[in-house]
Amino acid sequence: MAKVRILPDRVANQIAAGEVIERPAAVVKELVENALDAGATRVEVEFRTGGRALMCVEDNGTGMDRDDAMLALERHATSKIKEANDLDHLASYGFRGEALPSIASVSRFTLQTRAKGDDIGTEVIVNGGRFVHVRDCGRPIGTRIEVAQLFNSVPARRKFLKSDQTEAAHIVQCVRLYALARPDVAFVLVEDGRTIFRSPECTGLSERVAEIFGKQIAESLVPIDAQEGGLRLQGLIGRPGIGRATRHEMITFVNQRPVDSKTLNYSLIESYQESLPKGRYPLAFVFLDVDPAAVDVNVHPAKREIRFRGETAVRGFMIRSVLRRLRELGGQPLADLPAMIAALPLPIVQTHTSAAVGTARLPGQPGDGSVHPPSRIVPVSAQLANTTPTQSPALVSSSRQMPGPPVREASAISSDASGSKPTVPAWRYVGLAHGAYALFETAAGLVLLDRRASHERIWFERLQAQFHSGQVPSQRLLLAVPVELDAVSSALLVDSLEFLNQHGFEIVEFGRNFFRIEGLPGWMEPGDAETFLRDLIGLLREGRLHTKELDLARDELARLAVSKAIRLPQVQAENEMTSLLGQLFATRTPLTSPAGKPTYIELNHGELARRFQK
Repeated sequence: MAKVRILPDRVANQIAAGEVIERPAAVVKELVENALDAGATRVEVEFRTGGRALMCVEDNGTGMDRDDAMLALERHATSKIKEANDLDHLASYGFRGEALPSIASVSRFTLQTRAKGDDIGTEVIVNGGRFVHVRDCGRPIGTRIEVAQLFNSVPARRKFLKSDQTEAAHIVQCVRLYALARPDVAFVLVEDGRTIFRSPECTGLSERVAEIFGKQIAESLVPIDAQEGGLRLQGLIGRPGIGRATRHEMITFVNQRPVDSKTLNYSLIESYQESLPKGRYPLAFVFLDVDPAAVDVNVHPAKREIRFRGETAVRGFMIRSVLRRLRELGGQPLADLPAMIAALPLPIVQTHTSAAVGTARLPGQPGDGSVHPPSRIVPVSAQLANTTPTQSPALVSSSRQMPGPPVREASAISSDASGSKPTVPAWRYVGLAHGAYALFETAAGLVLLDRRASHERIWFERLQAQFHSGQVPSQRLLLAVPVELDAVSSALLVDSLEFLNQHGFEIVEFGRNFFRIEGLPGWMEPGDAETFLRDLIGLLREGRLHTKELDLARDELARLAVSKAIRLPQVQAENEMTSLLGQLFATRTPLTSPAGKPTYIELNHGELARRFQK
């Protein structure tokens, strides 16, 4: 029988490191927090090969004498708190005393420090949890910590690290968060000998946002400052209508600590319900000041998750404050916003035909006999109704031709018993309900066809065919579209450039975190390029699109395209709805949309009789 024993300190530190140090960025986070807690007005961060080879954080804070430097490497040794009650009025970033011993146990750790009033500094070197030496050294007042060969004592952990570029992006993002949290502190970030950004002490948050995230984002933000019942909300929020596909640019701070709080995130999202389309998230860099006794930061090893003692009050205050600011800006419901912030426009279909057939006329063109509002965008239903098998447009050239299907009286539209493709049923078009559902009368009852789901299924399979054939029509832009991204998004885009350029895009890197869109697929409007690219990067950040899995990535790209690119006209003629039905049942999977939603529902005579209690 195994005996119970106390683990050695070195083993205990390595176990603790598994919670505190999950990746190189976590090391930088802990060291930067210590520098800020030490009162530093200048913090310099340097790293190499994504943090695997070296991470170095140097500050001009108060520093430590020899005794404190040695004591700081013991578990649960800290200068931030003395007793449990101190957690109720915590004003520092760190407080557990676990970071330094945990880091030193899984790396080659070098600490150089000098306190104010000392004539000489102290150097401590620890390798894999074992002390190498302690000696005097010369250095200015402050602290410098080098972490080399991360996870050298636990090589299994190194296998779980991502690529150098991805790990580097997380480090950059981490430093930028703390640079945002403390605009009054100068930050320098150096990667592989190259300075990524050098930000002096800033007078305000707007100046720091412009330096870190770029002027494009800074110019789309407005200040907010509200106070109520011991709570204060400050920072910058996005103007009505300006949103993102993910929450990665919705950054919240509580008492200057970067946090991931569902309460704050959902409050921001709810405040923008009438100012952003569904599925879009606001831009926000907001600081909530609250009594430290009313918030618990000790609920997660990384201290990124927090818990409020009065979540309802915080949520109500956030929503009221943001809504009040949006109304001051004249925010209107979605229907009244400019077209540039609405959903992406419909894919354009060019209708060039051979000379023998002649030029097809789209609805709205002279001579077609129909009336449509003037627009560059051709409605999808009109495109479907006027597409012939001999056309070779950008989106139809590689799609499947729609044969003249045999008519089937039965209302059932599942596949035949032999597994063959379902045929188009003989449904009689009745009318349009709420502009979204087409009503058909069948021999067995009634069918409601979801127009959007049907259009998405048709275009999804057409784009799939283009992607798999490698024949994606592309258009060069007369004026390239500049896009400035944050570090993590930039790294993900660089990794995916080859995939995107093979599927109709032409995107080139034009400097650190700066790109130019010089070409687009034929179905995209230039004005939608930046928004679509940011949405695509959002999928990459969430792990929903892996470019190494080519088939799955192509399907996800097509799914994003159809979800963003379709607009439905309010009125459709009977022949257009009949054509839509034929196009739908010419697809491989006509029963569901690319998102898995049904394209139609059927109410048979039995269901109708039951509803009417017959």
